[in-house]
Amino acid sequence: MKNRPLHSIIPLTTILWLLLAIALSIQAVLISYNHFTGFYTITTVSELAGRFLWGTFLSFIAASFLAYPNLFVIRFLDERYPWDMSGMRRIFAQAFLTLLIGLSIGFLITTASHLINAYSEDIIRVYVFNMIVVAVCNIVLMTLFEAWIFFYRQSESEKRNLELSRELSSIRFEVLKNQMNPHFMFNSLNVLSSLIEEDTEKSQRFIEEFSSIYRYVLDTIEKHVVTLERELEFARSYMFLQQIRHGDELIWSVEIQSEWLQSYLPPLSLQLVLENAIKHNKIEKGNPFHIYLSIKDEKLVVVNPVKPKISYKKSTGLGQRNLKKRYEMISNREPEFRLDTDRYVVTLPLIREEHAEHTYR
Repeated sequence: MKNRPLHSIIPLTTILWLLLAIALSIQAVLISYNHFTGFYTITTVSELAGRFLWGTFLSFIAASFLAYPNLFVIRFLDERYPWDMSGMRRIFAQAFLTLLIGLSIGFLITTASHLINAYSEDIIRVYVFNMIVVAVCNIVLMTLFEAWIFFYRQSESEKRNLELSRELSSIRFEVLKNQMNPHFMFNSLNVLSSLIEEDTEKSQRFIEEFSSIYRYVLDTIEKHVVTLERELEFARSYMFLQQIRHGDELIWSVEIQSEWLQSYLPPLSLQLVLENAIKHNKIEKGNPFHIYLSIKDEKLVVVNPVKPKISYKKSTGLGQRNLKKRYEMISNREPEFRLDTDRYVVTLPLIREEHAEHTYR
């Protein structure tokens, strides 16, 4: 799941209130410290109010100048040194940049303040004191931002996982329901009935392939991914049943190198593509319908000619939407469905074994 932009995680109004609270706190601490240590003694209430308001304004400006560089640093380091991969580098880089920003802003604010209303105290001492204070405040501010973003993303991740879990349950139900499609079962049993009388050997194999289809569905329905090798074995069983029904007019060919057999994809994704190709197109005698499978650019490519059934009702696209959601749960890549002039092309991204091992177990 991709992280949302930082400005949407911490709204502007929230940042402004946070900065104001920090500015007020800083001035309360500084004025108290300066008064009781004798660094700058305040003698009247009006002097206290004026110094407090002016100091709060300067602190708010300083905090504002700190906030957005800090958010930029967090976004930059999230891309360059993410916590889960480069924790120590992230700590050193973030500490250095946080101090650098704090010292720089402290220097600039002190210079601007001195030009507007010259300090009566030793200017070097003021610079050192203010720069240290701003640097320390920036460490606190950076820590608050990081904690805020961390807890927000944790909360979002938990919500997203719950949503995905619900979606996955719904998708699994739809997939299982499609596999138990009464039309498919009715057609298959009709074919089997006629086979038993004509060819007992072929009918025996038909029963074996038919049972292997449902065994595969039950074995894989709870899995996020399966190997391409297993999916192809299942597809062979499924296509055997379809070829028994449609005869030599239905052809499918596979040109896949063995190195890709251990790559991964969602279970029953290939079967969905094959089923749609057969369901939405005419398969006529004397005009073979050829489905071709190959590998290109780390994707399984399924191509079939376009011979639409005139009487067939318009597709709801539910199967394609479910397949895209299943890919979304396991990868940042998604399947593609493209209609050319005389052919329909589906590409299913394949996930290499090392990535699947790391991500899905």
